[in-house]
Amino acid sequence: MSTNGNQVVSPPEAVELPPTVPGRVVAAGAGWDWVVTGWSLFARAPLMWIIAIVVLVVLAIFVNVIPILGTLAFQLMQPVFTAGFVVGCRSLEKGGEFEIEHLVAGFSKHFVPLLVVGAITMLGWLAILLVFMAFVGMSLLGALLTGDANMVANAIATSLVGMLIGTLICLALVVPLMAAYWFAPALVMLSGMAPLEAMKASFFACFRNFIPFLVYSIVMLLALIVAMIPFGLGLLVWIPVAIASTYAAYRAIFTDPAA
Repeated sequence: MSTNGNQVVSPPEAVELPPTVPGRVVAAGAGWDWVVTGWSLFARAPLMWIIAIVVLVVLAIFVNVIPILGTLAFQLMQPVFTAGFVVGCRSLEKGGEFEIEHLVAGFSKHFVPLLVVGAITMLGWLAILLVFMAFVGMSLLGALLTGDANMVANAIATSLVGMLIGTLICLALVVPLMAAYWFAPALVMLSGMAPLEAMKASFFACFRNFIPFLVYSIVMLLALIVAMIPFGLGLLVWIPVAIASTYAAYRAIFTDPAA
């Protein structure tokens, strides 16, 4: 349990925000407000945010040493870690601190539902990959597996049209998948929703708020370009702001702002 002056900040187990479903429709300017709020949450504990991101990156590198299984396991756990960041945002919002323990809060609360969100999302990505391969053809996959540069180049040349069509279709499929995932970890962790219910609510909320999300995406894309300039070091700020601003959007759309 953390303290801030005389204020006691509840541990992760006690944090709950009753959801408003299907979620509010907010004004276009809300997209900018989410970024501002995300920056504010980052600025309250910048060092801890950066440490948490570095720890997660190191963990990802360590896990990915195990071929295929390591990558799949880390992808499966992403909602669990995201839920931990959400708890950290909630603590900061209530006047508390961002602690490294928040990063693993999802392992002690709603672990299985968060894992289900990860499994559904991972299956969605695999399905999109299969769609892409159906257009590109298995010859490219076989060439990639051989590691022969000449074979890969020939396979790409012969499947260029299919690759273009497959890429466009896959991009169209990625958008609804990301919409379903976007708020799901927060809805499961802080609002206690079931995995499928949370992903459904997230999906419809994103599309009902298309304009503010468009504003948000443009602002964050411009910020990403700036963040990449100093050897990518700006990502240590951009990623926390992206996470915190997503939390701000969740609060604005699904919960009582005064909670």
